[in-house]
Amino acid sequence: MFTKEDLMQFDTRKKLVALAKKKGIKVKKTLKRTKYEEQLRSLQIELAFLQQHIEKNKLRVAVIFEGRDAAGKGGSIKRFVEHLNPHSSGVVALAKPTEVERGQWYFQRYIEVLPNRGEIKFFDRSWYNRAVVEPVMGFCTHEQHKTFMAQVPNFEHMLHEDGIKIIKFWFDISKEEQKKRFDDRKNNPLKEWKFSPVDLKAQELWDENTKYKERMFTETHTAYSPWTIVETNDKETARLESLRHVLSQFDYKGKGSSGASLLTDPNVIYRYFRKPKTFDL
Repeated sequence: MFTKEDLMQFDTRKKLVALAKKKGIKVKKTLKRTKYEEQLRSLQIELAFLQQHIEKNKLRVAVIFEGRDAAGKGGSIKRFVEHLNPHSSGVVALAKPTEVERGQWYFQRYIEVLPNRGEIKFFDRSWYNRAVVEPVMGFCTHEQHKTFMAQVPNFEHMLHEDGIKIIKFWFDISKEEQKKRFDDRKNNPLKEWKFSPVDLKAQELWDENTKYKERMFTETHTAYSPWTIVETNDKETARLESLRHVLSQFDYKGKGSSGASLLTDPNVIYRYFRKPKTFDL
């Protein structure tokens, strides 16, 4: 272990790493975490600049987070909003629809929480519940799903024409990583609240979710509202890359002045490309 004297005599990370090697102290994990926190801080500074740009220019921005259960959507959203001005930003995480809402047009309750001028909103799941989760879990009928799929491109085109910038993320992890995260939730009293009845069936219905996910991409990926895939089993990488992608979509005062790298890793984050449909629903 390092002594107090060790820590006091070095003023650079390089010297400290050299001493760690000499003493046989493993610091790889600690250094990785430190590097992550440095990058995160710089990207959050950039995000603050972006928020000022959104406020000044009265923009309306909606960032949608969809993906596999336990893929890290909530953790990423937390890093987006934790240092933003809450008066012009917010998280949308709607509960299951009420009896009244079930009798309304499906998109109606989402329209009510869209960003106003000068706001950026982060959707922890969205209207795309009806594209994957609801049909897989039997929460909607075949006809309701079919109607949704026919309407959503037009709905998003109307939002686009009205000036709302929509950024759609799909967070993806491996089946093995999902199970590992579920087990972690079940065995951690501080995370147990995250484990839902839907999660219980996620592994069992993995292939069914994949089928509906692919149809969603094929029919709702458009030039004005494309899907961006975030594919990694590393939570910290997913957070940094999704931040970089959002920042890359805008030109704002002070861009890059934090020293943060704003180039995304194409092996982690990429735009969906249509593939031939290989199934029927």
